[in-house]
Amino acid sequence: LMPMYRTLPKNTHGNLERRSLRYLAYRYFHQKSALVIRGFEPTRPVNDSAWGAADILSEQVPGIVESVFESQHALEHGFDLQDAVQMVAALEQLIFDSESQLLEKIYGLQHKPLQRPLSEQGLGQVLEAYMAIWMAGDEVTPYLGKSGDLAQIFPHWDKIVHFAHGQVSALNYQRQHQRKLSTGTSGGNALLSRYSFEDAHAVVGTITSSFASFWESECREMKRKLSTLDRQHTGRVPLSKFYGKSLTDSEWRFGESESYLRDLGALDETSWLGKQVIIPNYIQGANNCVVAASHYMVCCINECEPIMAEIETAVGAPLARPQQLLELVGNLTLADDDGVKLDTALVAQLESIASANGGQVPIHGRLFAQWLHYVFPRDCAFPHKAGAAQALSPTQYGEGYLASDNEIETHAKDTSAEVPLATMAKEELQWMSQWSHDEELIASYDGLLAGPQQASGASKVVIAAGFIMFILAGLIGVVGFNRKAPNSDFLLPSHGKTHFV
Repeated sequence: LMPMYRTLPKNTHGNLERRSLRYLAYRYFHQKSALVIRGFEPTRPVNDSAWGAADILSEQVPGIVESVFESQHALEHGFDLQDAVQMVAALEQLIFDSESQLLEKIYGLQHKPLQRPLSEQGLGQVLEAYMAIWMAGDEVTPYLGKSGDLAQIFPHWDKIVHFAHGQVSALNYQRQHQRKLSTGTSGGNALLSRYSFEDAHAVVGTITSSFASFWESECREMKRKLSTLDRQHTGRVPLSKFYGKSLTDSEWRFGESESYLRDLGALDETSWLGKQVIIPNYIQGANNCVVAASHYMVCCINECEPIMAEIETAVGAPLARPQQLLELVGNLTLADDDGVKLDTALVAQLESIASANGGQVPIHGRLFAQWLHYVFPRDCAFPHKAGAAQALSPTQYGEGYLASDNEIETHAKDTSAEVPLATMAKEELQWMSQWSHDEELIASYDGLLAGPQQASGASKVVIAAGFIMFILAGLIGVVGFNRKAPNSDFLLPSHGKTHFV
């Protein structure tokens, strides 16, 4: 928490505003486990008198809300680092309780008493059922225990089961290691092969925290396929090629409708080349969260987070001089990148942001996030202005979330962008056409900068209640796993062709 805490603007008491505390908690969980806490979504409104997650926190952890976050001292003076730690602890308890409730439900479905220790085989049965309902909800209950059906419902079901059993192996190793340290022997294996409810809960806890890393190969494969269509490294794919990939590779994943892509904020409609899908906004969209529990979602890892974390650690303050940022960002390297290319246009844009803010750049502002997007167009999502996009799950969006066959075929036939993309230089394509000079800040910077009102007027500054998380997380998924495709009851994100029951 500390690197983020140091870089967030503080009030006159040296503490965080409510919006900043919420932002800090959101970032923490997304960095740690790619979890998105319900009620803390990027689009959830929040202001000085409402958390935007009152239904979550007040109902589930009322003691924390009343004693810490709603105390008169906090309301008058703001929130310090200890409050941030307590916020994180409260949310971790929320996740813990959510896991416990689902695990108790699985025990009940399998008629296993909570007090009776399980064999490793029995624990395996519990975990397989847990994974199915955790990922797909109650609708999958009739198929529990039917491996063939589950393999048709879930892409890579065998790997998912192997992953879950691997967590049991890890627990076994830990128990043996602890026993060896305490007794000097690794004996007593008969006792080690029995598992209490608490042991089962420990296993599902590791599943929650590590599943995003396990599933990341799917997210990376999706990004790889889109990146092959992005010849100029703009982080954008013509809508025609996006749908063409769906046709040529039998890829259902790239079948979201144009209107749904627009509402997700994954569609750039400012280019003379036509409509384009923004790769990181699509990858980090609500449509690509793989798990939806009652209080949180597991989404694709945000590849912009390590970049921002490195910047925060190096800067250590809410503001930075453009030269410091240019040197810092210019020395960053990514695993799938040849190196950072800071052309004159990007340098000028960063200097423009600074000139509108007394010579310094607010590193938690929309404009800096926008600049990072154009420096790392495939990794950092484009930060839309507040209210311009919605993080809606397919179920929340409705029946129109999938494109019709006719819509896909019509778009795929449009080849008007192919010749310019193949023959023109990146700069000639005017690839930064989506740039906006409107600034949005997550908290007040009073006393920290000579605001735009004292500068050239190049930017309009808004302390955006709805913005909060867009500056980095873009449109990280806010999705329940109820995504359905035609002729299928259940469907998970998958890069291959899969048949479903």
